[in-house]
Amino acid sequence: MVLHVIAACVLTALAGYLLGSILFGVLVSKTMFNEDVRTHGSGNAGMTNVLRTYGKLPAVLTIIGDVGKSVAAASLGRLLFASLIGTDALLAPVCGAYLAAIFCMIGHSRPLYFGFKGGKCVLVGAGAALSISPIVCGILLLVFLIQFAFSRIVSLGSIMVAALFPVVTLIYWVVCGVNVPTVIFNTLCCVIMATMVIWLHRSNIERLKNGTEYRFGSQK
Repeated sequence: MVLHVIAACVLTALAGYLLGSILFGVLVSKTMFNEDVRTHGSGNAGMTNVLRTYGKLPAVLTIIGDVGKSVAAASLGRLLFASLIGTDALLAPVCGAYLAAIFCMIGHSRPLYFGFKGGKCVLVGAGAALSISPIVCGILLLVFLIQFAFSRIVSLGSIMVAALFPVVTLIYWVVCGVNVPTVIFNTLCCVIMATMVIWLHRSNIERLKNGTEYRFGSQK
């Protein structure tokens, strides 16, 4: 059983990282405009930079790709855990989904195929949350939309949602009545995911402190 757990974790982590390393923001910008979005704006490969640089359609395509890869990673992680560990083990198959999500985010921020320079993982984390627990994702989306309606600052909403993610997830799985090891594992994974998002937004946090962070609809 121990070997099965190790094998499941290694394969899940590898699959998550390789899927996460596919940067759809870069693929879209190179396909549609023959250039790398990371040479513009914030230098990131995420949806926000694509939207500000190229407009709505490329941003929508980036959203579909980045969310899709995280959903695929989480689904594959769940399947690997279910196949290699079983559904009656202390760690439920959903733990594989969270583990895959972490490594998908690592791949997105440090992509193997694109020189280890990627994005800030918000969409990737959101896609994973959507596929694992739509209720949690819905609650966090509501928080983001309310915040954005007042501030028009994407980064602030992303940071707030990341901070709330482990708390809402913990409450969700406790209410669902899953076993304690699964609750602890899932919550720790969410803490890691949230920490990654907040760390990758450290430059945004500085601009928020200085009052210089970009607001959508304002002049650049």
